Amino acid sequence: MKTVVQRSGEASCVVEGKTIGKIDRGLMVLVGFTEGDNQEKIAWMAKKIVNLRIFDDENGVMNESILDVKGKILSISQFTLYANTEKGNRPSYVAALGGEQATQLYDQFNEELRKYVPVETGKFGADMKIKFTNDGPVTILLER
Repeated sequence: MKTVVQRSGEASCVVEGKTIGKIDRGLMVLVGFTEGDNQEKIAWMAKKIVNLRIFDDENGVMNESILDVKGKILSISQFTLYANTEKGNRPSYVAALGGEQATQLYDQFNEELRKYVPVETGKFGADMKIKFTNDGPVTILLER
């Protein structure tokens, strides 16, 4: 399981011209799954994300979590996080989990995050247009 966590001033997901997910201050999270991912990894990842101290405190020091700032998460499925570019110029996505298994894990991941904070989502497998402001910029890569 891989995630890209980005501190966001605002973020939205548009599918077929309609906004289906939108947040103000919070985190934009891209998530990809691979073989062997399970509920234990999901629980670890969700807890890690919501406890990351990447928001500024009153002194301008990154010392607060999304829980502290009462932010929201926009969660987007992103199989391309498992792109293998070792050979040639066309990435291989063989390591990315697809289909029903990945859909279930994505749903479980979002439910786990919702135990902590409000979560908006994209649409698994859809052609999504993502707009967001990376605040900082702050971008953290996590893998489990």
